[in-house]
Parts: sequence; C-alpha cells; structure tokens
Amino acid sequence: MSNFWSYARRLLDRPTTLALAVTMAFLSAAGLGAGLLAMPPVLRLFLYDDPNASLQSVAQERVPWLGEAIVQELPTDRFMSIVWLVVGLILLTLYGATANFLHAALAYRLTIRTVGDVRRHMFRHALHLPLKNIVGRSNEVVSRLMNDTEVLLGGYFALLSKIPADILKGLIAVIVAIVLDWRLALTALLVSPVLYVVIRKLGKRIRRASRGALQARSEVLGAATEAVQGIRVVKVYSSERRELARFTKHNDDAVREQSRTYVIRALGSPLVEVITISFLGIVVIVASKAIIDGRIETEIFLSTLAALALAGAALKPLTRAVQEIQTAEAAAKRISELLNEPPEPMWTTRMAKGRRPRLPRHAESIEFDSIRFTYPNAETPALDGISVEIPHGSTVAFVGPNGCGKTTLLSLVPLLFEPDSGCVRIDGRNIADVDLRSLRRQISVVTQETVIFGGSIRDNIAYGRRSAAEPPTDEQVIDAAKRARAHEFIARLPRGYDTILGEHGSTLSGGQRQRLAIARAILRDPAILILDEATSMIDADSEHKIADAIAEFSTGRTCLIVAHRLSTVVNADRIVVMDQGRIVQSGGHDELLRSSDLYQSLARTQLVAATA
Repeated sequence: MSNFWSYARRLLDRPTTLALAVTMAFLSAAGLGAGLLAMPPVLRLFLYDDPNASLQSVAQERVPWLGEAIVQELPTDRFMSIVWLVVGLILLTLYGATANFLHAALAYRLTIRTVGDVRRHMFRHALHLPLKNIVGRSNEVVSRLMNDTEVLLGGYFALLSKIPADILKGLIAVIVAIVLDWRLALTALLVSPVLYVVIRKLGKRIRRASRGALQARSEVLGAATEAVQGIRVVKVYSSERRELARFTKHNDDAVREQSRTYVIRALGSPLVEVITISFLGIVVIVASKAIIDGRIETEIFLSTLAALALAGAALKPLTRAVQEIQTAEAAAKRISELLNEPPEPMWTTRMAKGRRPRLPRHAESIEFDSIRFTYPNAETPALDGISVEIPHGSTVAFVGPNGCGKTTLLSLVPLLFEPDSGCVRIDGRNIADVDLRSLRRQISVVTQETVIFGGSIRDNIAYGRRSAAEPPTDEQVIDAAKRARAHEFIARLPRGYDTILGEHGSTLSGGQRQRLAIARAILRDPAILILDEATSMIDADSEHKIADAIAEFSTGRTCLIVAHRLSTVVNADRIVVMDQGRIVQSGGHDELLRSSDLYQSLARTQLVAATA
C-alpha cells in the first residue's frame, strides 16, 4: 500500500480544506452519538406505563450533571416530553445531514483538486521523458494519465469521505455502547480480529486483480485509438472485421479481469455482514439471559444493541471503502512506475544542480564523433561508429536504404535520443553538457508526417515561437507563411489565418500541411534546419513550392536532410551515404555516381523513382 499512501500525503497540501472535512465528519458522528444516548429516556417514556414519567424526571435520574437550572426547564408532562424528544431528534437529524453534506462536498473538492495536481504532474513528467520511453507506448501513457488517476480519485474519496465518516460513526457508536453497558459492548468487539483478517485477505486479492484490469483497459484504449486514427486505411483495406476481432479480444480480456475484480469485491460485504450478524446474535442471547435474570434493564439493552448494530452497519461501507483503496493501490503503482522513469538529462540536472550552461547560437560546425546507438530491445545497433563533421551554413543530404539509421542520426542533434557512446558537438561543445532548451531553440524540424495541432492556422504557425514574454505578431506569422509559399492558399480560405483546422489537419492537403510546418520552422528562425523526408509524399507542384521555400530559407543556416528526392540530393553541398548504421562514403552527386556502387543503386531505384 506504500504507493497509494505516498500520493495520499498530497491531501495535506490543502490543510484547511482537509481539517474542515474531518471536522464535519466528527460533528456528524457526534450527532449520531447524541441520538444514541437519547434513546434510553425515549424508550423509558414509550415502554413503561408510568404516569409520572417525564423528560424532567428522566433527566434527574440519568443525567444529573446537566445542572439543576437546565433540568427544571424540561417538561414534566409525559406527552410534552415525547414532543420535545421528537422535535429534538428532528433537529439532530437536520444537524447531522448538514454536517454530512459539508463533509462530502469538502471531500470531493479536495480529492478532485489533488488528483488534478497528480495528473498535471504526470503529464509534465511525460513531456520530459526521453523520446525512446514514449515511442511505441503512447496509448499506455495516456491510459495511466486518465484511467489510473480516475481510479486514484476513487481511493482518495474513500479515504477522505467514506472511511472517516464510517470509522467515526462506528467508534462513537461503540463508545456509546460501552457507556451504556460495557460487558455487552466488549463481548461484541470480539468480532474485530476476525473482520480484520477477512478484510485484509480480500484486499490483497483485489489489489492483484485490479492491476490486471487496469492493464487490460489500457490495451482496449490502444486498440480503439489505433483503429479510429487509422480509419482510412482500415476502410480501404476492408479490415473492419480484423480490427473488430482485435478490439473484441482486448475487450473480452478487460471484461474478464474486471469481472474477477468485482466478484472479489462483491464477496466482501456479505462476509462481513454474516460475521457481524452472527456475533450480534450471540450478544442478544447473552443479553436476553441477563434481562430475564433482572441484571440489565430492557431500555439499556435495546439502546446498546442499537449502538452495536450501527457500529456493525458502519463496517459494511467501510469494507467497500477499503476495497476501493486496494484498487487505487494498483493504479498508484502504475502511476509511480511512470513517474519513476528518469527524465531527460536536462531536467535531472536542473533539479539536482541547477541550470547547465547555455549554448551560443550555432556558427561553426556540427560534429558526430564515434556515435553508437541501439534501440531498447534491439539486437543490432542502429548507429555503429558514426563520425562526420558538417560546417556551418552547409546543406548535407543523408541517403541510404530504409532502416540504415538516417533519421536516428539526425534525431541526436536535438538530443531526442542519447548515444550509447560517442557524442555530438556543436561548435566544439558536447550537447549533452549544455542547457537543452538553448539547444532546441536553435533547431527546427520538418518531418514527412506533419504534426498539426488543434486550433487555428495562426496558432499552428505561431507554435514555432510561442512565448508568453514575446508572442509573435500577426505580421511575423504572415511573413513566415509567405516565405513558406503558404499565404496564397491560406488567403483563399473563408476565415484566412483564423480558420480552425480539423483533427490532425485533415481538411488540408498533404502539401498544404507541409507548407504550414515549414512556416512554423521559419518563424522559429533556427540556426539548424532538419528536414526528414519532408517532400517524399506530396505532389510535384507542392514539391516545387516547398523546394523553393527551403532553398531560400536555408541560406546561412546548417541544413540536414534525409532525402528521397533526387533534386534535393543533387543540390546539396555534400551527400552522406549510409548503410547498416555506418557511413560508407560521402561526397558530391557526380563523385558518388562514379565511386559508390550503393549510391548508384539508390540513384537508379529510390531517388530516381521518387521523382516520377
């Protein structure tokens, strides 16, 4: 349970709300205790045919500590005494209901805000994780962010709302029972060790089952998300049955795991109920014998029995609350696993030692020095001993067969991955030793799969230089769009730059999305421009416009290109040929056609075919 309790301590971050919630729970329980203590005089008035019985006489006999002045104000008439008691119980009920409402409302407020803090902390941590920790498991991360925190919310509410209320009510009821007749109360309390063992055993089973259920729900979310996001491919390939079968399998697994959890949870309350009623039955038998022998008054027995019954009734919801906490423990463990993953080095260093030195704007060279890198769970390295130096202001194209490591190599420049050995230097500085923000602010990346965010066209272009201190002006956004050859099609839209884009920019063509991405890169004013197959999947007209925009913009900047277009490769200052994670040759287009068999093959197949 250590994971859940570590997050439960976050409730202490709002001490005022927490104190008020616990106070309301105590006041509600105190009202219950007062009602229980009032039962004997009420029963005496109702059960016995004594014309002299009144609230005043009962008070003089039972609660003389009230004081003579108060006792004298109580009614002496039997009927009026009953009226006073009924009105008092109604007022006591109203008081208890108000305390219950305030307790629940404060508990909801505190738990929801605390879970919101946890969710925000998780999202911030996820954004700071190394790319290799996110790629391939985005659905799982989202599931932990949304589903697991909802389960944690249930545990929080059980801890703050249900458990304090039930424990305090049960405790007050037991205290009242002890005050009324300690022998009967202690006899009933013999059930406690048995109930503790039962609840503890069930809790362990629930915790294990809940972890499986959460994992199964994560897989259902993944299957649904992949199918919906790729719905065009699913329909074109008539794969509806296949995707339905895959979803059904994961859904059935989730149903089975959740059913297992709820069967165990359903067993808890009946078991507690049977054990509690059995022990109360024993208490009734013992008390009945005492009443017959004249050792216990009837009204005292009935009031004690009512108090014990209320204490036992509190155990039933308490059992469910404990089960919810056990379920939340499984979610808390999954949350902890995500939060315990180490963030990118920059964030670790900033938390431990302060900010790293800033990297001045790139002006000399980029050097890859003996780079080796292997993806997690891969058997062969993606990069194996790469060494190459690129002067500032030059355009270098990286070509090679699919899977040879081109994209991986360029991903090391913004430090999306850390090399296993070797280093990347910019202007002679190891980028692992500089402030990551100062590095990435100098880099713009345009990839084959353009990312379009929800919002307007203006927002998407401005994303390249979002700053609360110096947000880009409309003139700067429009200028970037013009330089990216995007202004013309944007101006034709009914709302222009205020046009709200569909999901992932689905209302735009591939070429239009790519030009928006280039406008975003231009607005950033980078020293280093990385183009990863940015023109490999667009029409010839769009390619021509994008090529003009890139050629104009890349002047005076270091441009690194993963290229499948022959025109891009030919215009590069230098071409680096890669194969199986190594650089096999580099030079100009004509030189490589003469000296490199691999480049000749690429030029005949991939590069030439791509221009058709």
